[in-house]
Amino acid sequence: MDNASRCWRYANSRRPDQIMFNLTEEINRIDWKVFARRMLSNVLILGAIFYFLFSFWDVIRQEALYAYWRIRGQVFTVDEVKDVEPPKPSPFAALLGQPTPLKVIPKSTQFGIVIEKIDVNSPIIADVSTSDKRAYLAALQKGVAHAKGTVKPGEVGNSYLFAHTTLDFWNYGPWASVFNLIRKLEKGDRIVIFYKGKRFDYYVKGKEIVSGFNTTPLTRTFDTPYLTLQTCDPPGIAINRLIITAELR
Repeated sequence: MDNASRCWRYANSRRPDQIMFNLTEEINRIDWKVFARRMLSNVLILGAIFYFLFSFWDVIRQEALYAYWRIRGQVFTVDEVKDVEPPKPSPFAALLGQPTPLKVIPKSTQFGIVIEKIDVNSPIIADVSTSDKRAYLAALQKGVAHAKGTVKPGEVGNSYLFAHTTLDFWNYGPWASVFNLIRKLEKGDRIVIFYKGKRFDYYVKGKEIVSGFNTTPLTRTFDTPYLTLQTCDPPGIAINRLIITAELR
């Protein structure tokens, strides 16, 4: 008879009261203080991992989508999309063919922003005080904020827009991560602003990172119509500000 068979017969030959006695004895041997400390440590570690993943979920999602768009060659545009003749059926056509540009319908033509490269499409709240925290937090719940005292689109000077790139997006509404990807913008990329039914195309001229207390980007003056975008850098941390400047063409 092999060992497995003998163990099985031994286990089945024991009376239930013997099994319960041994189980009780094993339970009594447990150091419950050590057990509780280990359990608490595991719960805290798992909780921290979950919070980290949950906090970065929107950033990870947007980064993954952006990478997919670039690999796939997907383009978003506010321009009219021309009808193209569909390619001949082929097993590889879906994989190798250039996808049709996706038409973007602006969220607002009264005051809105579209950045095709990173699929930003948001209303803009006009004349928001940059010194009144309650006012600008309320505005950022509704979209991108336009700084009070700066020019409107199409006018000569600095039109200043700011928005969230927050990690705890559940606290800041649907536009909490609208500017998460503006760091992907490079010189020459287009930023489309709609204002009172008119369209204004700005093209990126520069990108910089300044300290959170540096107000120079807000107070700059220009001799031509300029647009400035501002958000936190890195996302969710207000130590620094990421600044994008663009000029109207």
